[in-house]
Amino acid sequence: GCCWLNHSGGATTRKFIELVRKHRCIKAWFSGHFHLGQDYQDSITFPSVDPSEGPYPNRGSCVFAQTAVMRGGASRDGRQQSRLIRGDEKGFEICTIDHKRGGIVRLDATISYTDENHEVGVYAHGHDEVDEMGGDFLRVYSPTEGDECFVDYDNDGYLDATESTCVDGQTIAWWKLSCGRVLGVYDGRLIEYDPSTLAPLGLVVGQDELAGRRIVVVPSGEESCQVEGADGGREVADCETEAEEQAVCLIDDATGSVTVVQPNEDGSYWRKIVRNKIVRMKEKRRVEAAARLVDEIFPAHETDQPTVFSSWGPYTQISGTASKTRVEGVTSARAPSTTKLGEVKSR
Repeated sequence: GCCWLNHSGGATTRKFIELVRKHRCIKAWFSGHFHLGQDYQDSITFPSVDPSEGPYPNRGSCVFAQTAVMRGGASRDGRQQSRLIRGDEKGFEICTIDHKRGGIVRLDATISYTDENHEVGVYAHGHDEVDEMGGDFLRVYSPTEGDECFVDYDNDGYLDATESTCVDGQTIAWWKLSCGRVLGVYDGRLIEYDPSTLAPLGLVVGQDELAGRRIVVVPSGEESCQVEGADGGREVADCETEAEEQAVCLIDDATGSVTVVQPNEDGSYWRKIVRNKIVRMKEKRRVEAAARLVDEIFPAHETDQPTVFSSWGPYTQISGTASKTRVEGVTSARAPSTTKLGEVKSR
């Protein structure tokens, strides 16, 4: 569902869009338990777009629809809604059941089959409910191949993502890294997008950290990585792919400082701010098991709650060798990691 896909990534989740593209008999995909209502324009996405809006998005023959929640306590915008599907041999209708208004049914979209592999979708209402929200409603921008917000590299391989200006709430830009990842700026945030669908994957840098800075992408690979040996192979073992290594830099002209946005170990950039619920559940069970062990070993401990800490390993610095395994911030104070240019040793 929606939650698992949002909290995961890589080949594990990519296979779902690949299935949709391969099997055009999949006509609708509903992402359940979404915490926003179904009145928003982006809550239903048709498989094709008007040619004036961009190229064919390659979403198979499938309509994607977000499905909200029925309980008020789980809703972030006060809406309590679910989906109703009505269909026949000619197509199907996607409707909204409004549980907050006595279960009234509203037609949202009609999808008509033109043949076994294609269909035409038509929205059924003008989002009047959302228009009443005024500035609180925003149709989210998503990159499209060939649009005017795409930024390319110069002849030296440098990319000035914000055209030498600082990021603000009006900045819209996106670009492709040499590794195939896609990054962009929207609503004052740095976001990673799926390379295949250009749908947002998640937040990389928030407004608080990005405000007043500009973004520059520079080559960062070693020169020897670009030199082939006598046998045609790479001379440096660290060169794992043909893609040129790059550094995404946030430049603060006011302080003269530069922040390097480091990718995750899997190569992605978006931060897993809300961690996978399955993983969190297993971690919680391990802590509970440790707490029960504390009760058995120390039955006369003074406090009501046993002292149990969690550790995720020592790799918190750029150094590749682990020498300490303390729980930073719990059993010791965490020191900031700073690297000065003069401290970097040449190889």
